[in-house]
Amino acid sequence: MTTLESRRSPRLLAAFMILAGVIGWWAAFSLTLEKFALADDSSAAIGCDFSILVQCSANLTSWQGSLFGFPNPIIGLGAWVAPIVVGVAIFAGARFARWFWALFNLGLAGAMAFVIWLMSQSIFELNTLCPWCMVTWSVTIPLFLAVTFYNLREGNLPAGPRTRRVAGALLQWIVVVTLAAYLIVAVIAQLRLDVISYL
Repeated sequence: MTTLESRRSPRLLAAFMILAGVIGWWAAFSLTLEKFALADDSSAAIGCDFSILVQCSANLTSWQGSLFGFPNPIIGLGAWVAPIVVGVAIFAGARFARWFWALFNLGLAGAMAFVIWLMSQSIFELNTLCPWCMVTWSVTIPLFLAVTFYNLREGNLPAGPRTRRVAGALLQWIVVVTLAAYLIVAVIAQLRLDVISYL
């Protein structure tokens, strides 16, 4: 299996960052439009409400949906630009210092922590699966993992030789690792929400 990036220039990683950024931004944009629709008419039937289980309304109108006093999707509209810009810059020939990669990784760690919290709130408190939220989860997870494994392998994050070798191996199997993470989320959702019974 080929690695996600070349050692000289992480072009495949850059391409994935751009793709993930575009998908994440579109999900945030779509959620923002749905929030506007609900703000205009709280009883509006929005496009991402498919059932009592699969819906956006409960998430968008909850306090969890505006954790910092404004709708969470607004964070995504700004934040998802970052991986797009970094990816494009790499394609343009940019080489970033270790401190930049470390800060970028820290930002992704924050995004990952926020997504884990949102997943827990959606599954355990709101008892819903928000479609556009799940799109966000699905790109945040592999983006965080891929960039972290890359940074560990390249020495952009403090790590010993063994950790760097393990990170390099995991990076080669990023698709499998990501699918395993998806499976964990799916099992938790099934155990809590009995998703299959709604199909």
